[in-house]
Amino acid sequence: MPLIALTGGIASGKSTIAARLAEHGAVIVDADRIVRDVQQPGSPVLDAIASAFGEDVIAADGSLDRAALGARVFGDDTALQRLNAIVHPAVRAESQRRFDAALAADPAAVIVYDVPLLVEARVDDPWDLIVVADAPAELRVRRMVQLRGMTEEDALRRIGAQVSDDARRAIADVVIDTSGTAERTLEQVDALWESLATA
Repeated sequence: MPLIALTGGIASGKSTIAARLAEHGAVIVDADRIVRDVQQPGSPVLDAIASAFGEDVIAADGSLDRAALGARVFGDDTALQRLNAIVHPAVRAESQRRFDAALAADPAAVIVYDVPLLVEARVDDPWDLIVVADAPAELRVRRMVQLRGMTEEDALRRIGAQVSDDARRAIADVVIDTSGTAERTLEQVDALWESLATA
């Protein structure tokens, strides 16, 4: 059972790669979804966030006000570290629970952990393979502006807040270049899947 970490910067094509691997039969465990799940109203994580950052990061319906929290921690390393210390252990525990469940359901499963913050939070975990989605920053900015409606300034700030592309490439076992056509990206994913099948 290979346990694969899939990472990449914002708008690097990670979701396209994950979707293709899922088509091939991989079990995708999505770190972003787990973050949302562990921060549900009434959860210990949400209570801890409210205690650390104030009740004004909780929306009227009891859910996390992501924009308010983002405004509080963005550009403040100390606040971000405090938030990560609350969220990361819960995400780690829940992701492990999902890996174990997938393995129990199918001992031969290929499990792909789709995780944006691999370098920052989980690089030393025992992955069988680390796959990095890679595209130049200027192309990713263009994607964010065109596909997500961001301003160029916002897009650049998001990229600047993440680790460098070099840092991600340095930990990669496989780099998938997503700067070409969608077909070219999918060809690389298909080749990766074939290599897993013959490994």
